[in-house]
Amino acid sequence: MVAEPRHGARGMTFAPDAARGLRHVFVRGLTVQARLGVYAHEELRPQRVVIGIDLAVRDEAAPGAEGVDELSRVVDYGLVAATARRIASAGHVRLAETLAERIALALLGDDRITAVRVSVEKPDVLPDVTSVGVVVERTRF
Repeated sequence: MVAEPRHGARGMTFAPDAARGLRHVFVRGLTVQARLGVYAHEELRPQRVVIGIDLAVRDEAAPGAEGVDELSRVVDYGLVAATARRIASAGHVRLAETLAERIALALLGDDRITAVRVSVEKPDVLPDVTSVGVVVERTRF
């Protein structure tokens, strides 16, 4: 049986759920320099972008076993971060939504991942706010 992520009023719950065979893997505060935005100066000059990633991942050992203590059996958060970093630095992207979607879709390339939530924040855009950005969610059908 393939575990499917739970959905609530606000979308994916991204919580570990042994009964459904899911674990929650995340990367928080990945800070990169990226050319992101619709204005000319954003195309020319990289700016600080903060990325957050939440993954619903199939846990083959759940609900009552311990899996083999090997990196190959899990989604490697180092590779998750590297994927996001590579995509963010690949060239100019006009919309934060587009960047988040590209990251989410790339991560869904791993069959163990059933759902992805990606946040993209631009903390240095408006002088009177902490951050602006977007969160997108993509699931495997």
